[in-house]
Amino acid sequence: MQYSEIDESQILAQGATLELIDSQIQHFIDGFPYLAVIKAATVGDGIIRVDEQQAQDFVARFDQQADSLSLLKFVPASGAATRMFKSLFAALGGKSDKSVDEFFARIKNFAFYDALGAPENLDEKTILSILLTDEGLDYGNLPKGLLLFHQYPDGPRTPVEEHLVEGANYANSNGQVRIHFTVSPEHRSRFEDLIERVKPVYEEKLGVQFDITFSEQKKATDTISVNPDNTPFRNADGSLLFRPAGHGALIENLNDIDADVVFIKNIDNVVPDALKEATFTYKKVIGAVLLDVQKQIFRFQELLQTAHVSDGYLAEVDDFLRNTLSILPPDGFGNWSNEDKLAYYQQKLDRPVRVCGMVKNVGEPGGGPFWAKNADGSVSLQVVESAQINLDNAEQKQIFEQATHFNPVDLVCALKNRHGEKYNLPTYRDPLTGFITSKSKDGKELKAQELPGLWNGAMADWNTVFVEVPLLTFNPVKTVNDLLRKEHQPVVD
Repeated sequence: MQYSEIDESQILAQGATLELIDSQIQHFIDGFPYLAVIKAATVGDGIIRVDEQQAQDFVARFDQQADSLSLLKFVPASGAATRMFKSLFAALGGKSDKSVDEFFARIKNFAFYDALGAPENLDEKTILSILLTDEGLDYGNLPKGLLLFHQYPDGPRTPVEEHLVEGANYANSNGQVRIHFTVSPEHRSRFEDLIERVKPVYEEKLGVQFDITFSEQKKATDTISVNPDNTPFRNADGSLLFRPAGHGALIENLNDIDADVVFIKNIDNVVPDALKEATFTYKKVIGAVLLDVQKQIFRFQELLQTAHVSDGYLAEVDDFLRNTLSILPPDGFGNWSNEDKLAYYQQKLDRPVRVCGMVKNVGEPGGGPFWAKNADGSVSLQVVESAQINLDNAEQKQIFEQATHFNPVDLVCALKNRHGEKYNLPTYRDPLTGFITSKSKDGKELKAQELPGLWNGAMADWNTVFVEVPLLTFNPVKTVNDLLRKEHQPVVD
């Protein structure tokens, strides 16, 4: 691709390279290859189910180790909540529907009701203007983390505050609670103001010290946009158009984190205190599973460093990879030399580790758990979005429809090797995963490109374990009326 000097300067100022932009344009031309799924991961075949006694044992083991670890909670909180209010924006423009009727019928049940002023004295259009626009609360332009979600006797809470309460329970090491929010630059000051206001309140209430940090999606991870003919799309001033590349770009932010164990959870998946116990329990369950698996990995790495690795050691490692890490070797592996097998085992063990919570699929969108084929011919567990699977292929579609669970963005990660050194996380993503989407700007059509999702392709080459967690731990807020569900309402005795 030929670029002008002005283009080259813009690309370099973006933090990108000409080679990277060329590869992105080639992805527009070629598309991204589909991932070959072998079968759905199910309970007993890729997904671990723990009973109540096991869960309590895991909680106890996690609690015993927590104070000796550097723990952190990582919360993606970027982006405005515009889609959450889609129906209300339509109503503001004169197009109402049943969801709008429900909104007004139960408006007193929203935690932001009092913040509207005196809505009982206002007409519906005025209420919507106060709620959605900068004439009032401006909720249509704010990120979800800053909205009032839940009502309590002492006042309403935002999702940010709910994450502080959660973090004090399972990301607590010796009374120190570290939480990192990824935010948009235009909203960062509002997050900082909120934390400054509520942090001392929750520190006193919960008896902890919070270390709250923020980062923004890196400009260098933005991807170029193209016209329908795959030539670079240009703004009115002739400059190239770069767009944020989705949450997969946050692997760069995660890479900057220094912690032994990192919990990842979306900003909107929070519940009031009365329902938090299941979340507390299963966050510690998956945390303990992670620590157990990591301990075993480190032990096997030590074994493989001995001068003469016995056949017995190799067989033990092979069993661990197949039955604990769910990694099946490439075809013909049995004919490999011991030296080649040893190199394969070492490579597979020496990677970041993640344990992903999986809830039963009840029709919510989300990445599903599958056994999938990797570029090196091995098969391993992957969190796979529907767009990554060729649903025009009858066999692949059938496998996709057999998924019993999905990942509600409930992960715990180990980012360091056995020497305590941080892995360079971007090297463990699959560059051949991504999404092409159709957008428009200034009335012109364009194609945009998203990087592989943070828990999909961005973590494709991680050691992965799936654990079933209760559906009660998954309560996202996709539309404003989701806040009317019993899981987000105060418990009435």
